[in-house]
Amino acid sequence: MFCIHKNLLLQTIVRQYSSSKKDGKPIRNYLKQNSKFLDSLRIHVKGGNGGFGFPRYGGEGGKGGDVCFVATEGMTLKDFLKKYPLKKLRAEMGGNSHSRRILGQIGEDKKVNVPTGITVYDDKNVLIGELNEPDSELIVGKGGVGGNNTNGYSGLKGESKSIKLELKLIADIGLVGFPNAGKSTLLKAISNAKPKIASYPFTTIRPNIGVMTYDDLRQISMADLPGLIEGAHCNIGMGHRFLRHVERTKLLLLVVDINGFQLNPKHKFRSCLDTVVLLNKELELYKEELLDKPAMLIINKMDTEGANEKYLEIKNQLEHLDDTIMSYSDEIKPSKAIKFDKILKISAKDQPDDVQRVKSMVRELLDINEELNNNIEYKSLKNIKEQLMERGPVLI
Repeated sequence: MFCIHKNLLLQTIVRQYSSSKKDGKPIRNYLKQNSKFLDSLRIHVKGGNGGFGFPRYGGEGGKGGDVCFVATEGMTLKDFLKKYPLKKLRAEMGGNSHSRRILGQIGEDKKVNVPTGITVYDDKNVLIGELNEPDSELIVGKGGVGGNNTNGYSGLKGESKSIKLELKLIADIGLVGFPNAGKSTLLKAISNAKPKIASYPFTTIRPNIGVMTYDDLRQISMADLPGLIEGAHCNIGMGHRFLRHVERTKLLLLVVDINGFQLNPKHKFRSCLDTVVLLNKELELYKEELLDKPAMLIINKMDTEGANEKYLEIKNQLEHLDDTIMSYSDEIKPSKAIKFDKILKISAKDQPDDVQRVKSMVRELLDINEELNNNIEYKSLKNIKEQLMERGPVLI
């Protein structure tokens, strides 16, 4: 009976596949697209065991090797997976002590290349470390101590554990917005990226990174991240898969549609002002520190009918967001308003001059904030030096 049902099921799948090929529509193509980007991976690591000591002569066994990650520029988690498909890493064990070698040989470390921007967590979601700079190293599985008189000359086992690798994109600018706000259109117009663009929500199902190149050859990277929806902070929709990529950007670029947004008929329609408040709320609920980042607001699709009138109605409220959020219900009201360094109204699709204005402004804001940060660091260092200066006797 089971075989009959199994055969019927196989026949049905074959028929569906054949008909889909005739129609030119591959089955579940969106899943294939989504599979191109990998930003999270769980693997097992094992440090090498310590070698045995030699009690007769007080010989000590060699320490087991460590499993060590090395941040590598231009690498992806897909590259890592190709090299280690079993997702298991093991370092060499330490050598035993014997009559011809009192000190056992130290086990060789297992050095593994991983993408720059990796954060590593253990089984209990406790942070082990981060690799944000190229060539930086992190030990994720320590080798065991070699056998000696303190442990009865029996080498200790190396650390054995499952760990999680999370990739957080490192880009100068992070595009934040609800689906269909025009983020992909802006990225395509402003950089060399080629994101998928359409007039329906969730066109972007994986991050896209574009690079803006200026006349003086300065380059600034911009990441278009999967569209937020209400409840993203608690993992609804793309959830944390989107929000964690915002953490390492230097500037947040919030993009909203002047006509507002509605995910589908079952969801509530949100006006342009509502979407700004909701994006503020989602960022705050995920990590309040994000609200302290430099930020810029882009009001998009100003080429649509009645856009200027709609903008004039909310212009004052956008400029005084602290007061504006007080009129909202506790359900969507953030406790702290995001501060926008600049608010620009544009048409990313039809106005190249608008796109150039955005390009110039983001560069200006990045440079200003970089200078401010450097001044703060310089003043702090100067204060510390003054405090540490030797002071001689004071003549009264």
